[in-house]
Amino acid sequence: MKFTATLGAAAVAATTFAAQAAELRVSHQWSEGDVRHKVVQMVADEVAAADVDLELTIFPSQSLFKAREQYKPLARGQVDAIVLPLSYAGGLRNAYNLTLMPGLVKNHDHAARLNDSEFMEEIEAILAEDDIMVLVHGYLAGGFAGKEECVVAPEDVEGKQMRAAGKAFEQMLAGAGASIASMSSAEIYNAMQTGVLDAANTSSSSFVSYRIYEQVACFTPAGDYALWFMYQPVLMNKSVFEGLTEEQQQALMAAAEKAQAFYLEQAKAEDGEARQVFADNGVEIAEMTEEQFNAWREIAQETAYKAFLEGSPDGQRLLDLALSVE
Repeated sequence: MKFTATLGAAAVAATTFAAQAAELRVSHQWSEGDVRHKVVQMVADEVAAADVDLELTIFPSQSLFKAREQYKPLARGQVDAIVLPLSYAGGLRNAYNLTLMPGLVKNHDHAARLNDSEFMEEIEAILAEDDIMVLVHGYLAGGFAGKEECVVAPEDVEGKQMRAAGKAFEQMLAGAGASIASMSSAEIYNAMQTGVLDAANTSSSSFVSYRIYEQVACFTPAGDYALWFMYQPVLMNKSVFEGLTEEQQQALMAAAEKAQAFYLEQAKAEDGEARQVFADNGVEIAEMTEEQFNAWREIAQETAYKAFLEGSPDGQRLLDLALSVE
């Protein structure tokens, strides 16, 4: 689906507005304490310090648009920039579902290489068709927690009731013999407490913020190998960017480069914090090995990857590009 045809006067108006008023409106779904807000705030602060008559106004906590309803307004020029888990727009562009696919990213350094790869160039080309560009690349990771037992290998989930973060992960876990209970991260604690869930998969930050360590015996954090990585970039309307002065563009890109390095550093730190918090609360810490990671990926290829390819005529090429990044 393309939105370029719907841009028209809206994009022109947004571009003119940005150039004259020198203000960019940025939308996202998280609180001001979240790392993704801090990334955008860093961009705003750096641009302000550059003194190029450009200001970023941030609207956190879904105060401008609902989390999953930001992509179209960005494409239409109704907002200038957003922070978005790109898989949220997977229903509009199937290729985006590859940015939340089990086994495509092994660890944060691998994610950084993926951000600088031909695969990501292809994703950016698709974004450009909707008049969108990437300002800041970033992946966040997650792990597994088991109420009574550790979850590191496919055989660990057989017969267990599990919650997974994302449809592709549900498909993979079901392929390994788990029963799936769909719910938000906020519901994991009560589901564990009442015996509805045996294990769960979510982001490192959610594991800590929802105090899941109070309900589990074992935690498998993101380490040298992890299955759950979600691409969550800062995106900008391309026409709006091109409507800025050259000086403003340069300041914005310099700020974005600094923020991207910070994002990677903080993503690693969140995993380390989760590991420490669970350990401090007496939870056993398990490590996923390369062999276990590869076993999971084999199941993902027969489940989640196969489902993705059914909805994408160009999917195999994109999947191969992602898998080729070592």
